[in-house]
Amino acid sequence: MFKLFKRVKTVVGAELNTMLDKAEDPVKMLDQYMRDMAEDMRDVEGAVAKQIANEKMLKRKYEDAQSIVDKRQKQAEKAIDAGDEDLARRALQDKKDHEQQATVLKESWDRAKSDATNLREKLDEMKNEYREMKLKKDSLKARAESAKTRTKMNRTMSSVGNDESKQGFERMEEKVLQFEAEAETSEDMSSSSRSLDDEFEEMDKKDGVDDELAALKKKLGKE
Repeated sequence: MFKLFKRVKTVVGAELNTMLDKAEDPVKMLDQYMRDMAEDMRDVEGAVAKQIANEKMLKRKYEDAQSIVDKRQKQAEKAIDAGDEDLARRALQDKKDHEQQATVLKESWDRAKSDATNLREKLDEMKNEYREMKLKKDSLKARAESAKTRTKMNRTMSSVGNDESKQGFERMEEKVLQFEAEAETSEDMSSSSRSLDDEFEEMDKKDGVDDELAALKKKLGKE
């Protein structure tokens, strides 16, 4: 279990470049690795809990056996005081049997206690490693997001100044200049046309006045 946990931890660092080369999403992959590590840790926590329960059970059995040993010793002494050697002998025999049990249980308890201690230490190491990897994952996620944002911005900016865009912009600029030239020409033509019409109209006005003036002079005999 611990080897698997360390293998997953190694994969996070060793395969990150490969992951990027294959165009895999590093953010999603890092999240998956952290979920795998968390699952491994839960399994170890379960194993530690079972080992601690086993240690407590063996301790209780050892203490029960040792309690009977102490009890039979006192009973044997009491039987001797009462002059009952047979009862004392049976108490000592039972004491011996429980001493053997207590010895075996003590050895088992000591091993279980040592195993539980080691498992707790390993679990603490795993939790520390998990916290370190979580911080590293958060940093890598931030770097990945920043890299994707920079890439997107660079692509957008590069498309703004490429030849096709520049040529298109220049074409539109030429069209605007053409429109402006056409508008100015149209205004000049309109102005020229209006001036000519005005001159003829003025001439017509002058011809009418002269005729009227001649008619008036004739009427008044001032010719």
